[in-house]
Amino acid sequence: MRHADFVIVTGLSGAGKSQAMQALEDLHYFCIDNLPPSLLPPLVELHAQSGQERKYAVAIDVRVREYFSDLRDTLEWLETSGYSYHIIFLDCNDNTLITRFSETRRPHPLVKGQTGPESIFATIATERRLLSEARQMADVIIDTTDLRPVDLRMRLQEIYQGVSLHDALRVDIFSFGYKFGTPIDADIIFDVRFIPNPFYVDELRPLTGEDEKVAAYVLENPKTEEFLQRFTELVGILVPEYAREGKTGLSIGIGCTGGQHRSVAVSIEMAKRLKAKGIKARYRHRELTRTGS
Repeated sequence: MRHADFVIVTGLSGAGKSQAMQALEDLHYFCIDNLPPSLLPPLVELHAQSGQERKYAVAIDVRVREYFSDLRDTLEWLETSGYSYHIIFLDCNDNTLITRFSETRRPHPLVKGQTGPESIFATIATERRLLSEARQMADVIIDTTDLRPVDLRMRLQEIYQGVSLHDALRVDIFSFGYKFGTPIDADIIFDVRFIPNPFYVDELRPLTGEDEKVAAYVLENPKTEEFLQRFTELVGILVPEYAREGKTGLSIGIGCTGGQHRSVAVSIEMAKRLKAKGIKARYRHRELTRTGS
């Protein structure tokens, strides 16, 4: 008998469960909306009797909040019975949720009667508390605040078409010069001005960090090597955690004074080391006309 694969979709009302279920249906999942967790075992047994190879997607939301106490027991039953499952939790910030309810003219499922904005905020806070345990149990959390429906669909395709969360996340490393301004589009910024500057070496000044001589001067420094080792370890820790939170890209800025020598050489070497660890990484240089990949 082939074991069933179950995707359990839960999260905040208005965070995109309907769009997620539609996307999973397109990925050939048999979708069941608003199923109480206690009914999952009978569903599994029916699957076993049919002998069919089928994947299931089950949506559970706050409207069946009285069943959330059964969710952990049901998941334990699935594990002991040898069935696989994966929990997706859809999150979103409060202001975006309120805007979505306003645009669709749909009341929040916990709201009874007419309420003002303050009451809606309180209702969302209540829902977050109700779903806190489910969020902790989730295998992946997707924040849909800035996601269009098509973006959510693409995210689910990345997850369920054989691409792991770790492999789906790409690290974008770019060099820059502080004298031209600190970038505003970086998730993380590292300052490498602690490395001796090739600018003060007459032979190296007209070159850039893409040149082997400059790269050797920068990378052979013991301080640079220690930094690169610690950096690689840090990113190795961050990537799976960012992926779990639904992030598909991590942007890292590497800065030196002019963005010509140290930051360029370090960015290239960083990308090489991350690739060697199996992490998708690429580099580019903000202050140079020629870019790497």
